[in-house]
Amino acid sequence: MERDAVGGVLLDCPWVPVCISGSQLLAKTWFGDTAYRILLTDLHSVWEEEMDTRAIQDRAQELNRRLRAPVHAFFSHMCEVAHPCLSGRVEDGGALQFSLNYHGGDINLKLKSELAGVPFYWEFRCTPAPVALVCSQLVRPLLLMSRLLQRQVGQLGALLARKDTELQDYRDNGAVLSRERLQTELFEEQSYRENFLTQTVPQVCARQGGLGFDSELQELYSAVTSYGNTNARKRKISERHAPEEDETTTEDRDPNHAASGTQPPGEEVNHGLDQGDRDRTTDSETPNEEKTTVPMATAADRPSARPKKKKAKGLFG
Repeated sequence: MERDAVGGVLLDCPWVPVCISGSQLLAKTWFGDTAYRILLTDLHSVWEEEMDTRAIQDRAQELNRRLRAPVHAFFSHMCEVAHPCLSGRVEDGGALQFSLNYHGGDINLKLKSELAGVPFYWEFRCTPAPVALVCSQLVRPLLLMSRLLQRQVGQLGALLARKDTELQDYRDNGAVLSRERLQTELFEEQSYRENFLTQTVPQVCARQGGLGFDSELQELYSAVTSYGNTNARKRKISERHAPEEDETTTEDRDPNHAASGTQPPGEEVNHGLDQGDRDRTTDSETPNEEKTTVPMATAADRPSARPKKKKAKGLFG
C-alpha cells in the first residue's frame, strides 16, 4: 500500500489512551497484512514509525537470530500481542510484555513474547514525526472539532432562548407548573459563558489522567476525518481522470499557419510566382488533404517494472 493510502487509512483510526511502563500516551495504530504504522504522543512530542514487509523481516532477523520464518508466519502473532496494548484494551504494557525507553529524541517500545515455544522479541523504534503528519493526524481534526463544537453550543443556546420564550408565553396565558421543582431560570448566554470560564475550565484543566477522547469525542473525530478522507479520494479520482492536454504541433492547431511558421494569416504565401504558376500550384494540390500523425506513447502503454516477489523460506532453522 502506498504511503498516501496508508496515511488515509491511519486517519480513520482513533487516538486511544495507553499506559506503557507508567507513561501515559495517546496511540494511533494501523496493522496491515505484513506492514504497520504507529503514532505516539505524550502531548509534548509526537513519534511515528512505518514498516513494510522487507523492513520487518530485517528487524526480526536482527532481534531473533534463530528465527528463519517469513514475515507472514510471525506477523500475526506480533499483532495479537501488541495490538491489545496499543489499542488501550490492556493496561501498563500487557503484564510487562511491553517496556518503553527514551533514546534522545526517539522512543523504543520493546515487546517480549513467546512464539512456538521460543522467545520472540520486537521493538517499535519511533522517531519524531514531521510537522505535516502531526497537523494532518491531530491538529487539523482538533481544530475542526473545536469549530463544530462551538457551532453546536451556539445552536443549543439559541434553542434554549426559544424554549424560554415558549415557556413565558405559557405563563402569560395562565399555565402553572404542577411540580415546582421543574421550575428553571431564564438562560442568559453571557452569564453562562462567564461561569463556564471561571468554574468548568479550571476543573477540567486540573484533572490528572484525562488524556484522550471519550466516546462522543471519538465519534466526532471519526466523522471529521472520514469526511476529509472522502473529499481527498474524490479529488484524487478527478485528477486521475482529468483529460490530458493535447500535445499537437503549431501547424496542427492552426491550419492557416504556413509551413515555415512565419507567415501571418491573410498574407499571400506564393511570393514571386505569376498568376499562371499560382494557378498550376493550386490545381496540383489535393483538396482536403489529410495529415498522418504518429500517436505518442502514453504512460499506460509503457511496461511497468515491478519487483519480483521473493520466495518464502522455511519457518524456523
